[in-house]
Amino acid sequence: MAGDALPAYPLPTRDREHSPMSSPVATTGKSGKRRLLDPVDRVSEILFGLIMALTFTCTLSVAEAEWVDVRTMLIGALGCNLAWGLVDATIFLLMNLIERARSVKLVHAVRAADDPAQADQLIVEALQPVVAASLDAPGLERLRGRLLAMPLDALRTGPRREDWLAALGVFLLVVLSTFPVAIPFMLIEEPGTALRVSNAVAIFMLYACGAILGSYAGRPRWVVGTIMAVLGIVLVAITIALGG
Repeated sequence: MAGDALPAYPLPTRDREHSPMSSPVATTGKSGKRRLLDPVDRVSEILFGLIMALTFTCTLSVAEAEWVDVRTMLIGALGCNLAWGLVDATIFLLMNLIERARSVKLVHAVRAADDPAQADQLIVEALQPVVAASLDAPGLERLRGRLLAMPLDALRTGPRREDWLAALGVFLLVVLSTFPVAIPFMLIEEPGTALRVSNAVAIFMLYACGAILGSYAGRPRWVVGTIMAVLGIVLVAITIALGG
């Protein structure tokens, strides 16, 4: 039955890929292995880093650019993404800890409920609507029983190994997304050619990120990929126009 497939002691938190009663950091892939970041998190971080890098490469004046200008641009792009990666990883870690604390609070509230109906209502309110609508009374009862039986050591709110690894993953995704658009400037001496190649790589990456999200959402990959490429170009143009 559906309730029998639940993990042994789930923590009720948000999760974009599975039930909100799963961990917000580690999700389960098709292979059954736990992964630290879901596809939306991974693609989002790549997009953030890519757009930040483009705000540097696209401001390079091809007609007047010299090697010193290219080097300054590359240092600026890498430094910006290093800083942004650190900030984003820190916020990501903090948000996970807050979500876990909220989950533990819910477990304690379920245990302290005066009657089962009140506890069931608390659980339903914590679930995504589509998941809550799929649970019948026996399913809620099984879920409540698992929450009541959860051992105390599963209710820790402090950072765990997977939290630190996920934050490191966020940092690396943001920083490493700088290099595909920067490498043409390292390999091609003529700035104009390097810029055109860099922009082509960036557009392809934007399209690929959109295609991955489209596949994840069950939408046509080429449509979402095209939208993401156009949207990314517009966002870069707006960011540059605003002085970013």
